[in-house]
Amino acid sequence: MKSQPGDSVPIPSPQGVQKLTDWHILLRCFSYLRPHWRTTAAAYACMVAITGLALTIPQFIRWIVDQGIGGHDLNLLTGSVLGLLGLTLVKGVLTFLQGRWTEIVSQSVAYTLRNQIHEKLADLSFAYHDQTETGQLLSRAVQDVERIRFLTGRAVLRLVDSLVLLTGTAVVLAFMNPSLALMSLAAIPLLAYRAYAFGRQFRPLSLAIQQQLAVLTTRLEQNLRGARIVKAFAQEDHENARFDAENDRWFQLSAHAARLRSWNVPMLDLIANVGTVVIIWYGGLLVIRGQLTLGELVAFSTYLGQLVPPVRRLGMIIPALAMAVASGERIFEILDTPSEVRDAPDAVPLPPIRGHVRFEHVSFAYVRRHSVLKDITFEALPGQVIALLGATGSGKSSIINLIPRFYDPTEGQITIDGYDLRRVTLHSLRAQIGIVLQETTLFAATIRENIAFGRPDASEEEIVEAARAAQAHDFIMEMERGYDTYVGERGVTLSGGQKQRIA
Repeated sequence: MKSQPGDSVPIPSPQGVQKLTDWHILLRCFSYLRPHWRTTAAAYACMVAITGLALTIPQFIRWIVDQGIGGHDLNLLTGSVLGLLGLTLVKGVLTFLQGRWTEIVSQSVAYTLRNQIHEKLADLSFAYHDQTETGQLLSRAVQDVERIRFLTGRAVLRLVDSLVLLTGTAVVLAFMNPSLALMSLAAIPLLAYRAYAFGRQFRPLSLAIQQQLAVLTTRLEQNLRGARIVKAFAQEDHENARFDAENDRWFQLSAHAARLRSWNVPMLDLIANVGTVVIIWYGGLLVIRGQLTLGELVAFSTYLGQLVPPVRRLGMIIPALAMAVASGERIFEILDTPSEVRDAPDAVPLPPIRGHVRFEHVSFAYVRRHSVLKDITFEALPGQVIALLGATGSGKSSIINLIPRFYDPTEGQITIDGYDLRRVTLHSLRAQIGIVLQETTLFAATIRENIAFGRPDASEEEIVEAARAAQAHDFIMEMERGYDTYVGERGVTLSGGQKQRIA
């Protein structure tokens, strides 16, 4: 049954696998950093150095104000300003290196994840793909991987940077003037609580947004793939309405998330800026009383100015972490799903076969469907041509799908030359089977590449010989580029008969 507008078709969760907690998801995401630990360590070393400079520069400014400006020493002022410029330049270089190395690591994580997802999807059985929509898989392989990339790169580094800077600033302020530091940092617990509360609220919403984006992608993919059918039945308006319904739901969820963000960030800024106003008033009072120098007040104001960006980043990083956890959950659902059809631990390579196929009391049923085959027994000898006759839905295609182990029978066994198919490796079995599926599928490539798909190392003579055997060589040579003709997506540039012969 196809999904209706607004439905979210979940990818089947692996049975027997315990649902991961948020902490387990985060730890598993960060485990992908292990091969790149040197580059990661270098990026974090730059972050520590940048934070050290951020804590040093306000003290340097305090010294310039008190000694250079306050002491009316022009030479000291000029030298100090040049020194301050040098520190700023060093900080800029370190920031560049930190960003570059962080991006290299995060892109490497995304590269590994995409490869793992692709390999897993190729390994999973037909039963899995029967229950899963393409748009869901595309969303997880692209959008969700991108969120994990941001998590393992800039997001966590900025989070650590913010926490280190907040802690370092608090310590420095406490040494400068404990009472003034206490007043300036009084808002930090409130800021932390607000960020935590926002993260808890945003987490389920971000998951819903990602699920709906997958539904929207599925609807778009189906409409593009079936564009000719839609036009043939004049269903453009109906399909546009269905897409609009899915798009509107995604818009509403995204708008709700935007409202939460637009409320949270100003709240964080307000709390932080109130502290700044209080410090200027109280610090100015201490300067007037002679209990604080003007340079110290300027340093205090500079430190508080440095606290605002980390607080603002926390408002953005917390939802990013929530979305990354949701993405990790969706990705690891795929990676943790066991394939129903896989090599047995004691599987052996199937030797060159003669083609003696035997079904022994075979029964089979698709997931969530009634039994298709029940107690089937027959054999096909080498060299025989076998035709399967029966009504629609009687199981003819299912019998063919069982031979290359696209599915495994629920009962009985299938043998080739006496070898139980469950006891031989999948690769050695399928490498010796040629099959033209009921639904013709060609790849967006040249005719030559499609013919040689099962044997990429095939020679030109072998490709031509196969085309002649399928009675395709003549019409191929009539094309302007011959075997180098690009057939388009799903062979759209060819006729139905031409597609079947090339397949």
